[in-house]
Amino acid sequence: MAAMIRLFVGLGNPGAEYEATRHNAGFWWLEALAAELRAHLAPERSYQGLVARVNGKAADGGPVWLLEPMTFMNRSGVSVAGLARFFKIEPRQILVVHDELDLQPGQAKLKLGGSAAGHNGLKDIHAMLGTLDFWRLRLGIGHPGVKAEVPNYVLKRPSSDHREAIAKAIEQSLAAAPLMMAGEMDKALARVHAGPQRAHKPPPPGRSEPEGD
Repeated sequence: MAAMIRLFVGLGNPGAEYEATRHNAGFWWLEALAAELRAHLAPERSYQGLVARVNGKAADGGPVWLLEPMTFMNRSGVSVAGLARFFKIEPRQILVVHDELDLQPGQAKLKLGGSAAGHNGLKDIHAMLGTLDFWRLRLGIGHPGVKAEVPNYVLKRPSSDHREAIAKAIEQSLAAAPLMMAGEMDKALARVHAGPQRAHKPPPPGRSEPEGD
């Protein structure tokens, strides 16, 4: 069976001044998952983050962990590796949710492995785990168009339209969380990448299906 997700990680920066900024999209997703699971994220000094344990949610009946590193983005790996090693969670059982410059607001992509692509949170998780072989959920925040503007862009609040689009992407991708916990990653991929549902159009007048005898 494919590896089930045992550790959900949302990336962001701690503190009220960062709460609504684009770089904290991973926190937004994780907090939505915690609300869905009725889990309480509480400070855990051992793992330098806010942590919740949800019992009996993994496919084998084991616990699932939720983690928001409080180390600031560029030291996220310290928190992730600390918890993963203590509870013997394999890299392929970890999902890291983060903001993605290369996707538009409203888009979300799920993948296993791949490069850190300049994302400081992913780079530190790679360094601390010693592998890039973990799952990522990329939440689109758009790109400012000029590389030099990226550091400032990610630490600013998105427009209300972009925030709404990101919220919709979070809602859609969150529906895949039970599949991830069940180890059904192919189905989770399909759920995350599915387009918006189209309304069913009734047939035009005079073109209805013929009734049976």
